[in-house]
Amino acid sequence: MDNSRGKILWIDDEINQLKPHILFLEERGYKVATSSSGVDALSLFDEYSYDLILLDHFMIGIDGIETLRRLKEKDPSVPIIMITKSEEEWLMDEAISEKISQFLIKPVNPSQIFMACKQILEKITIRNEKISKVYLDKFQEIESCIENANHFIDWWNLYNELTLWSLKFEEHNEESLIQILQDQFYNANRKFTKFIESQYLSIISSNDRPTISKDVFKNEVFSKIDSGEKVCFLIMDSMRLDQFYVLKNILSEDFMIDIKPSMSILPTATSFSRNSIFSGMFPDDFCKNYPAQLNDMQKSEGNLNNYEELFFNDQLKRFELFNKSHHYHKIWSLDEGIRFHKNIDRYKKCDIISIVVNFIDQLAYKRSHLEILKEMVPDESGYRNAILSWYEKSWLKNVINELRLSDFKIIMTSDHGSITVKKPAIVSADKLSSDGFRYKFGRNINIEDKFAIDARDLDRYHLPSLGHQCNYLIAKDDYFFVYPNEKNKYTSKLKNSFQHGGISMQEMLIPIFTMTSK
Repeated sequence: MDNSRGKILWIDDEINQLKPHILFLEERGYKVATSSSGVDALSLFDEYSYDLILLDHFMIGIDGIETLRRLKEKDPSVPIIMITKSEEEWLMDEAISEKISQFLIKPVNPSQIFMACKQILEKITIRNEKISKVYLDKFQEIESCIENANHFIDWWNLYNELTLWSLKFEEHNEESLIQILQDQFYNANRKFTKFIESQYLSIISSNDRPTISKDVFKNEVFSKIDSGEKVCFLIMDSMRLDQFYVLKNILSEDFMIDIKPSMSILPTATSFSRNSIFSGMFPDDFCKNYPAQLNDMQKSEGNLNNYEELFFNDQLKRFELFNKSHHYHKIWSLDEGIRFHKNIDRYKKCDIISIVVNFIDQLAYKRSHLEILKEMVPDESGYRNAILSWYEKSWLKNVINELRLSDFKIIMTSDHGSITVKKPAIVSADKLSSDGFRYKFGRNINIEDKFAIDARDLDRYHLPSLGHQCNYLIAKDDYFFVYPNEKNKYTSKLKNSFQHGGISMQEMLIPIFTMTSK
């Protein structure tokens, strides 16, 4: 087994004069092969693999630049340090254009060479070791926070910290600690579920509550419109905190971003949470005030968000903002997004634009039904990468940029998130009950308490009765609902899929990004 710190190929036509430097590197654990010409070096490179190349510029035969070019043709990823007596800017430009890793000016001492090699070959290891140490040092502190979290903001801070650690480990490929973090995340979610089970009803009934679905427009949008700002309110259906952070890296180039927490109501499903956002009402109230919406939800089929524009318009009226020019647009497809972008100049005249983007929710849904998407989006990391790739080439990126240039403040949020479900939970229900996998409603549906909240006091939960003797089951932790006679079929189909409707930090704790142009 090779225990060296790295294999180095040093190419210099005066290589014999560099023996002290080579010995210095070897004493510190590097393996160093040498060559006195570019031609010989290329032959060695074909025969052996190297982690790093040290390359002189002025050599007999083919010079350093040509050798560099040919090495990069063979392996574009190999790091190369060019060492030269020349300080000519053109040479540096040429070397940089060939994607040189570092540029050193002779004379160089052994310590200088060593530090350059260490920086290139070990920076990832050093960074990973540092990150691992910081996380392990904080592990007990996080555990203590999980045990002692008593308020919404405690859980938001915990969720935010665990999410950022997940992204750091992914960036640095720190697989050894990923499982530890996942276990800690799972433990946190179990405690969060207990918190919601005991505190949810008091939270939603409190006047001093965090921003919940029905409060989003009132708390974050209307004051800005009233003060004369132009606002684009953007709902990314089913987008969760880690996915927001992936986009934040791009958005921060053009925007100053303020992040505030909010909480989705239960069930964490579009027909409840998003309708609540646009209506500014709890589900029982918007069903009472809009019988057509109640009728749609009772049937539990097709699109259950047909009246968002009406809800939005009526909420503007209640807050005496209907005189403000406004536009609502729901975008389901690529073609519709492109058309919206083409007409963007028309919408720029509005005081407020509300846009619903369904890409992320559609991706999760289609992944559950298409094997090829399961291969393309195998896990949460793949989900984030798919969202990032889509956004970078999307009509939405162009729309956001144009609105920024037109002095719009952009408020980006979601109606709910999603969670990777792991464990089936058998539910007893009749054929008329709804078909959700993280929540269900129907007549006397039942399940063991450890799997779900059984919401029967509909008034306190502010849920509409959608049938005689209706109750709701809302899944806990990472469970998903299956019927006893179809357990195996749906377990194989749904395990490790992205679902929503239940209780978890990923589904309920929703960021609100307020973005102001730099």
